[in-house]
Amino acid sequence: MNLAERYRSVQERISRATLAAGRNAEDVQLIVVTKTHPAQIVIELAALGQLDFGENRDQEAAPKAQEVASSFPKARWHFVGQLQSNKVKSVLRYASVIHSIDRPSLVKELAKQLDSQDSQIDGFIELNLTQDENRGGVSKADLAALTEQVLSVPRINLLGVMAVAGLGEDPPAEFEKAVALSQIVRQLAPSANSLSMGMSEDFEVALAMGATHIRVGSAITGPREYSA
Repeated sequence: MNLAERYRSVQERISRATLAAGRNAEDVQLIVVTKTHPAQIVIELAALGQLDFGENRDQEAAPKAQEVASSFPKARWHFVGQLQSNKVKSVLRYASVIHSIDRPSLVKELAKQLDSQDSQIDGFIELNLTQDENRGGVSKADLAALTEQVLSVPRINLLGVMAVAGLGEDPPAEFEKAVALSQIVRQLAPSANSLSMGMSEDFEVALAMGATHIRVGSAITGPREYSA
């Protein structure tokens, strides 16, 4: 299948999965993750009507966003990878949504740079569903405190939580954990009811469990492209 066919195929899969779950496909935001792919693939997808794209490395995303903006200024960028504090200033220049708010120091830097740029950002708190403290994401024990810190920053519009199913783990069980943890956030911020979860391998499972934002890469873009 070519790019357009893969894109339409995923859209059809979303429609079937949401219909089976008694949901509307219009309530789901598809984010096409274009990491390791050139700006041209973003431009081609934008021409098909896709305007939400995800990246996980600022070094790649910043020039790509700039290149795409000349053709499709309405393209929206979602930063979906672990965000280093020293990259916040750059990321805020092009990103509309950050899916990986996971620690107090990052919230402090976001607040500082948002004030400096006189801007706002939509954000998700990233959950760590594993016992590995070295993985990105906040633990259950620290989730309420981090939520309160995010809510104390007026320039961050908290949308909800983001989660990634662990490698080799059962996606339904992983997403069930995320849904349960999202209730901690919703108790503090009732409007933060969005769930960013589900990727190429498991987005249909995520949709069945209430995902509102899915981050799909290779199922649409094809195999990742790596420079030699």
